[in-house]
Amino acid sequence: MKRKNLSIVSLGCFRNTYDSETVLNRFLEQGYSFSSRENIFLTGKDNFKSCDTLLVNTCGFIDRAKEESIEFIRQAVRLKKEGKVKSLFVFGCLVERYQEKLKASFPEVDKWWGTENFPQNEIRQKKIMPAHLDFIKICEGCLNKCTYCTIPQIKGDLRSKPKEQIINEVKFLDKKGIKELNIIGQDITSWAKDLKTKDDLSSLLRAILKTTKNISWIRLLYTHPRHVSDKLIDLIANEERICKYIDLPIQHINDRILQLMNRGVTKKQITSLIKKIRKNIKSCVIRTSVMAGFPTETADEFKELLNFLKETRFERLGAFTYSREENTPAFSLEPQVHNKVKLSRFKEIMSLQQGISCEVNKRFLDKHLDVLIEEKDNEVFIGRTQFDAYEVDGVVFLKKKNLKLGKFYKAKIIDNYDYDLVGI
Repeated sequence: MKRKNLSIVSLGCFRNTYDSETVLNRFLEQGYSFSSRENIFLTGKDNFKSCDTLLVNTCGFIDRAKEESIEFIRQAVRLKKEGKVKSLFVFGCLVERYQEKLKASFPEVDKWWGTENFPQNEIRQKKIMPAHLDFIKICEGCLNKCTYCTIPQIKGDLRSKPKEQIINEVKFLDKKGIKELNIIGQDITSWAKDLKTKDDLSSLLRAILKTTKNISWIRLLYTHPRHVSDKLIDLIANEERICKYIDLPIQHINDRILQLMNRGVTKKQITSLIKKIRKNIKSCVIRTSVMAGFPTETADEFKELLNFLKETRFERLGAFTYSREENTPAFSLEPQVHNKVKLSRFKEIMSLQQGISCEVNKRFLDKHLDVLIEEKDNEVFIGRTQFDAYEVDGVVFLKKKNLKLGKFYKAKIIDNYDYDLVGI
């Protein structure tokens, strides 16, 4: 009897990708075979391969993510109507928030469910990510309660994965020979605050370092400015295998806006933390994210943010416009900033950062950096340094024959673009 095959579309963040792999492995245990991960099939050139079951993992964090998820569902329904998909299953964050409305709008979908239970019962034998890297979700939900954020609605309160389970999963990944481990969660610096233990992120990292030997890079993705301790900074500074890459979303810098956001930190505290990180962690790259057009944000408050970005010169930065989400405290704040103003402020931030990024990248010229090779495009190999996260930041282009994917090579940086580097 021929096994049913399935394809999967995973939208949104790395945490969603992790959940997608969990669901994928559950189906494989039921006898399915894995056909493919469909990143994009909205291009007009519809080369989608037929499958028995198509899984769509949705994102529902902000307006743009919701719109993308709905469009993918719409296209998946079209594929089902064309006979290219027999069964269509949709799950994830968007479904957690709007399941009844979605059911009414898309009756063609065979099964709906929301977010995955946590902690999941691992191990994930089959991956949809490249073989040389992986992710481990150490916590779910959040205790920070930022006023603009829907995570508490979708994911609930903070739930930390027990240390023993994390270590077992890490040991499995290390034996598989992965080169980069990305530690993820809504706020990994809050890990274990809900557990009856003296452990924290620093002690967990020490345990991971002690029990692994093949993993060369350990990357921390999303650390909250309120929870970054001196102990954690010292550990990152002194442990060679922890990437000198701090993912530190500040969202804003004006004290009034930070208070309205319920970020739990002040401008003075953020500034002090950044200075401490840069002083103690040599060659460190800080990635942040900021929000344009939070409700009641004035022109002067936005200018304060812009000036702070000019002065601080973050090596990596992402920006987004405020998304007004129902059932969040910020939803009812007045006045709301007009969409045109939000977009204009967003463009100002990104234009500024483009120049900063280009200047910052020049510091790598003539330096020799370890590059993890990930793909080949004609005669050019593409990789990353420890200073760039997978599918988030820039890359390094290397023109060289016979490099192997998933391997490290020492490269001399000879040129730079706004976000990328060129090496030999």
